Amino acid sequence: MSTRLFSFMGGDTGPWRVAEMRVIAGEPLPAASRLEIASSSEIPSDPQAAWVLRGITSNERYVVREERSQIVAKLLGLGRPEATCAALIAIRKNEAWWALTQDERLSIFKEQSHHTKIGLQYFPELARRLHHCRDLSENEPFDFLTWFEYEPTQEAAFNKLVAELRAIEEWKYVEREVDIRLVRYET
Repeated sequence: MSTRLFSFMGGDTGPWRVAEMRVIAGEPLPAASRLEIASSSEIPSDPQAAWVLRGITSNERYVVREERSQIVAKLLGLGRPEATCAALIAIRKNEAWWALTQDERLSIFKEQSHHTKIGLQYFPELARRLHHCRDLSENEPFDFLTWFEYEPTQEAAFNKLVAELRAIEEWKYVEREVDIRLVRYET
């Protein structure tokens, strides 16, 4: 059974080793050395976890059919053996963003920021899955969790993508961002 609910648990266990946790804006997360990802209809609890971030997959809200078709055609799947690097980008936008109407947010996303157009330049090298946290509760510590997986040779491209996205109009509305870089733990 597939589920749309994902929990990212930072602690001392899991197949991903935390290589770096950088605070881009706002408050940090407690330190963690490993990351476990759980996908289930129930929210797992791990009393040993330093933190648990939850999100749910949903429909793409700021793309038109043509863009969605391009994304689906280009995007690689998660879990590829050669994709041993990953990043979890956790973002919370400010109240000014959420006070905007859907069409105002869409205009910033598409016409001013060109978010999707920028991202499409980096696929298929990068695989990603977006999780909406606000759909679970407005009290979640982040609004969005984006999970990326890529090969070590694609790290420079990933860094360029993230730098480009942080320079667009939309990022003026980000009040909290934590960038967690990971490497698949080999036993």
